[in-house]
Amino acid sequence: MPPPVPPKPPAPEPVTFAVAVPDITAYDGNAAPLAPSKNKPATGTPLDMPTATAPAPADGNVHHIGLLLPLRSSSLGPAAELLRAGFMAAYAHDRSGFEVTVIDTGDGSSDVLNKFAQAQEEQDVIVGPLSRSAVTAVANSDLVRKPTIALNHPDHRGEARLPEKMLIMGLSIEAEARQVAAWAASEQPAASALILSAGSPSQRRTSAAFKQEWLRQGGKIETMDLTATNGYLSDAELVQLRARLAATPPGLLFAALDADQARQLRVAIGSDLPLYGTSSLNPGTGRGASGTELDGVRLLDLPWQVQRNHPQVMQYPQPPQPGDARLTADMERLYALGIDAFRVAREVALRPNAPFTLDGVTGRLAVRFENAQSVFERTEQAASYQQGVLGTWPPAAAATPAALPPAQ
Repeated sequence: MPPPVPPKPPAPEPVTFAVAVPDITAYDGNAAPLAPSKNKPATGTPLDMPTATAPAPADGNVHHIGLLLPLRSSSLGPAAELLRAGFMAAYAHDRSGFEVTVIDTGDGSSDVLNKFAQAQEEQDVIVGPLSRSAVTAVANSDLVRKPTIALNHPDHRGEARLPEKMLIMGLSIEAEARQVAAWAASEQPAASALILSAGSPSQRRTSAAFKQEWLRQGGKIETMDLTATNGYLSDAELVQLRARLAATPPGLLFAALDADQARQLRVAIGSDLPLYGTSSLNPGTGRGASGTELDGVRLLDLPWQVQRNHPQVMQYPQPPQPGDARLTADMERLYALGIDAFRVAREVALRPNAPFTLDGVTGRLAVRFENAQSVFERTEQAASYQQGVLGTWPPAAAATPAALPPAQ
């Protein structure tokens, strides 16, 4: 990755580790979760669709972007490095007229606010901070005078109004679950749904988000919590579930599970019922789920993960891999988020307060400004397993550009 422009010292070379993705999500200008009805999943190949973004104007100006990340943080450092690497990869690909300065922040809110205040004086657009506490501190301050693209959401997000120039973009399993619910409701109208979860905190949040949107869509729903020991579902409970499904089958299943658990589920109950899930059902390349047990399962994920051979994905380098292992799928998604963070910052710098759309590597992105607030929306890619391989839904042979939905 190219270093920041002199005379600023270059950021350290990326050192990446397999760690859990931090709690990052997408919220609108009122700090409320994005409405899933506006984020129906993209089907087919959305990267082939035209965007509303015109070629960059040759305004002759140099735009300065400051990237605030906790690079030396013991907890968020690995995630910050992946974001930085993705951001700089996009910058290297389209750097004309831009200068990027990577600003290392500590974990404490006071240090973040000091670095943010200095960046407001020196940069045209700020990207970051990353941690929830840091975003909360910035959102509650009176420092935001220039466009700021935060990579997390603040605490008590439903109770506060964000600063006018603060745009929040990120990745959220809850937002995915709401999109999946809207998608499933469009494909299975008036069907009853059964939510299956193994009870981890993220699975509970996923289940709650799906349930909320499914009920909003007017559907009927039931839930069933399964017991998982060391990641393995209880055989006795799977037998009970199979009997329950045989007696009173629902219209569809939603699996708030990981890929291995979903495979165990499919082996136990078969493939007769439609099964939907989020990106948690995609463990990433070389990490399992390569058998045919999941064939037909539908889920949402990033184009970066399910359209790897698409020219608009291949134009960016793959993230650096640890020497003795592969990055987790969540860490690769953070790298992709870094790519799109630069692209969004670039558009914001070139067209202040003007709405735009992008076919990004994390989905179809839309940014608009209304009622003195910034609104960010992401439409993720619909995908399904076919012959043990995850690809876009519907399969490419069945998709035509005319059948694809317009970007929201």
